[in-house]
Amino acid sequence: MKNIILITKREYLTQVKKKSFVILTLLAPILMIGFGLLIAFMFKANESSSTFNVVDKSGLFVGNLKNTDQIKYVFVPEVNEKTLVATLKDMDGIEGLLIIPNLKEQNYEALQKDTQLLINKKIGFDTKSKVAADLVKIIRKEKIKNLGISEAQMKNLDESFDLNTKNIVDNKSSDNDLSFGVKSGLAMVLMYAVFMFIIIYGVRVMRSVLEEKNNRVVEIIISSVKPFELMMGKILGVTMVALTQFSIWITMSVIGALFLNTGFAAMKDQMPGGEQSAEMMKKFDFKQIAGEVSHILLEMNVGLIISVFIIFFLLGYIFYSSMYAAIGSAVDNETETQQFTMFAIIPLMVGMYGSITIMNNPEGPLGFWLSMIPFTSPVAMIARIPFGVPAWQIIVSASLLLLSTLLMIYIAGKVYRVGILMYGNKATAKELWKWIRS
Repeated sequence: MKNIILITKREYLTQVKKKSFVILTLLAPILMIGFGLLIAFMFKANESSSTFNVVDKSGLFVGNLKNTDQIKYVFVPEVNEKTLVATLKDMDGIEGLLIIPNLKEQNYEALQKDTQLLINKKIGFDTKSKVAADLVKIIRKEKIKNLGISEAQMKNLDESFDLNTKNIVDNKSSDNDLSFGVKSGLAMVLMYAVFMFIIIYGVRVMRSVLEEKNNRVVEIIISSVKPFELMMGKILGVTMVALTQFSIWITMSVIGALFLNTGFAAMKDQMPGGEQSAEMMKKFDFKQIAGEVSHILLEMNVGLIISVFIIFFLLGYIFYSSMYAAIGSAVDNETETQQFTMFAIIPLMVGMYGSITIMNNPEGPLGFWLSMIPFTSPVAMIARIPFGVPAWQIIVSASLLLLSTLLMIYIAGKVYRVGILMYGNKATAKELWKWIRS
């Protein structure tokens, strides 16, 4: 253990003292935020406003088609239809001509069939859908009026039915939409964090082993320590590096969230009055939404979720890092690692994408088996835990993962012991099996 601790300390200090580590640790959250803002700006920059001339022969839409920031409707007399059609291709500032035919005998199907939108340039799918939705909304109101039903009566007919369900086993109410969304979001964040942590830092372990092997530094190191001690020291050292990096990111995220929350509160106080502003703030009451989300999170078994996350997170990382360390010791260059790393990446991807499909039914057979198989359980069990998992399943899954991790460490140690000193010999499955058996 003394040697493992010394190697862990050396690996940790070597990594964190690099300028690249400091720069990336501090800049990564800023770069992520900047990337998100860039994407938002690109979407915003691609938005466009369209103006359409409208010839309404039915008389239903005059004064009812409302202009928005994206679409503006300009009604023109019916007598100008032919002239507008002839000159449409040369018009600037007008993207199209909407021609609505006469409504005969309340035949709305014929009205829809004969309505045309002539355009002089390509328009987006969203713009076309918005025009169609505006027309459908007005036609729907007209149909309701013809049936003799008032708007209030129609709204009453359209009211949804909120079914209250209660689980008699745990005597708790079932999840509503917000609760399910919060739990799904939490599961996705935890699952994706584990997936990315294992991939990024597992590869870092592999490259560290490969770098020392190619530099022949390892030949000097193993004269003082056992290959197994060196391998475990590297895995634990990189683990400490990752935890340090994550701790800094979490701290920066909390500070940033508090800062943004204060900024939103100030913006809310400074916003001008008016019905539209009040309605907007009613829809986006961040304080109320945050309170509801916090209430849902506090109702969950936070202690159990954190405990299960830490256990499966650490065991899963050591399981796959041992595999990556063995791969790094068995090859001579990064090109050769490609044929072996798929054995680590594919099970993780199956666990992650499979877990996305099981969130709607966490107790289904797919969720059960993915959370039991050690190759997928580090991500699948974490995806299930916010929804509640029976204690016996957690114990069985953790036990299987622990035994598999110890077995993987043993196998990786066998491969590492031989492979770390092998040069110029391309590792094959047959060779690896021979190393494991030796």
